Amino acid sequence: MKSADKQDNQILAIWVIIGTVFTLSLGDAMIKNIQSDLVLWQIFVIRSWIALIVLVTILGVKFRQVSLWPKNLTWTLIRSLLMGIMWIAYYVALPEVPLSIAASAYYTAPIFITLFSALFLGDKVNIWGWIAVIIGFCGVVLILQPSTDSFSLYALLPLISAILYALSMIITRAKCRDEHPLILSAGLNLAFIFFGFLATFGLGLFASLDAFSTFLSPQWGEMDRATWMLLLALAAFILIGSIGAAIAYQNGKPSVVGIFDFSYVGFAVFWGFLIFSETPDATGILGMVMIVLAGMMTMIEKSPAELLPLRFKRSGSS
Repeated sequence: MKSADKQDNQILAIWVIIGTVFTLSLGDAMIKNIQSDLVLWQIFVIRSWIALIVLVTILGVKFRQVSLWPKNLTWTLIRSLLMGIMWIAYYVALPEVPLSIAASAYYTAPIFITLFSALFLGDKVNIWGWIAVIIGFCGVVLILQPSTDSFSLYALLPLISAILYALSMIITRAKCRDEHPLILSAGLNLAFIFFGFLATFGLGLFASLDAFSTFLSPQWGEMDRATWMLLLALAAFILIGSIGAAIAYQNGKPSVVGIFDFSYVGFAVFWGFLIFSETPDATGILGMVMIVLAGMMTMIEKSPAELLPLRFKRSGSS
């Protein structure tokens, strides 16, 4: 894959991704909190319909010159489907594993981004990068503890999500870099609606309703005013998340932006403690530290000037 000839704005990308993952972590915590009351497919469809209405309105009022048809339909479609499947895998895991564990397993994504950047974009990975990969995956083993009786196969789903997320961000960088972020966001929300309706009408054909938990049931729950307000908030979060991720990875190198993606782990630990009273054990904390350390190590090959906020750069620097 080759990226389009477009100048990077690394500082913008870094700050955008931090704000994005803060918002997404709060939204994911909210979804975990309501998983016994609402159906995942219901959340997908209603949340994304709301988001699409907002997106079309913004495009019609502020960006009339932007075509609603993607410049590269095929890659935009592939990106949207990958991200849709990624979120399904992650959300299915949330009711079964602590938020901090799911987040840490999922945030091996920057490690995969580093590997895929080298494989598909030709980015060079130095010795520290490969050591970081090893440390990161050792951290995953400590967090998931696959040899213990408490290990759950659900904990592997965030790891699958990480691979899909990394692939979709590489596609964003290499093939969708010139797409308008609002169009990429619209594509993702259309994918959510597609998967939501597919599951709603398809799951009931293969099993009885009793075979599904409330969260994965094809039968939608009742909607009251509080539920609508919650879904409005979730729609706002997914808008910020989908647009923010697109902007960040269009404007910054995936191997750099991916490192700041790691702040999601810290936010997830915070929400897990605040909302669910989840406290990782010593082994889990060590695994999280190793994953974050692995991410930081991949920055060694980068110029410090790439990572500093603009106000700390010398006058006249680019």
